[in-house]
Amino acid sequence: MSTRKRSTSLRLTTMLAGAASLTLAGCDDPGAGAQAGWDPNRGEQVEAFSYKSLEECKAANEVSDQQCDTSWATAQKDDQKNAPRYEARASCEDVYGAGNCVPRSEQGGGSFFTPLLTGFVIGRMLDGGGYRGTGLYRGNDGYYSTWGGRLGRDYGTGRTVITRESIDPPDVIRNAPPKVQTRTSVVSRGGFGGGRSYAHSGGFKGGFGG
Repeated sequence: MSTRKRSTSLRLTTMLAGAASLTLAGCDDPGAGAQAGWDPNRGEQVEAFSYKSLEECKAANEVSDQQCDTSWATAQKDDQKNAPRYEARASCEDVYGAGNCVPRSEQGGGSFFTPLLTGFVIGRMLDGGGYRGTGLYRGNDGYYSTWGGRLGRDYGTGRTVITRESIDPPDVIRNAPPKVQTRTSVVSRGGFGGGRSYAHSGGFKGGFGG
């Protein structure tokens, strides 16, 4: 691959307890439905590349154009099937901000609101595992993958990081039916709700293209 240019991708930072690990505290994730107790922010961390568009990914030259295409397609698929779901627009906007949630419905009936797909994130898997991509959403306190993992910064290397499970979750999580969050469940989880429990602390700085 050609020499990596400094990306115009998302420049996201978070306060980390250690150079390569996210600090965890007490809030639920905004990801789609999965198994209670599963924590997308614990586990192996991988280098991540995040973009707000397919064109930005290709211009950055951090991964191949083919990988950009594949990851963007996966992000759209994951968004359609597993985007965070909320019973009411207000509950969704409490998490993702005013004007950032849209109505959706399922073929079998039932309607709900989901956040707008902000972009996508690509993780470099370790041990020759290649790359994996998924959708990305902007919450009120940072950026999250479709599966609830929060982007952070490894201050030791300056690289953006995310847990492997946040991009490539186990099948039991990937195949679990999405859960529609109610106002009560969102409030009880401190603002984030998706059926998976995790916690975080610290704040994000920066944003797209910074």
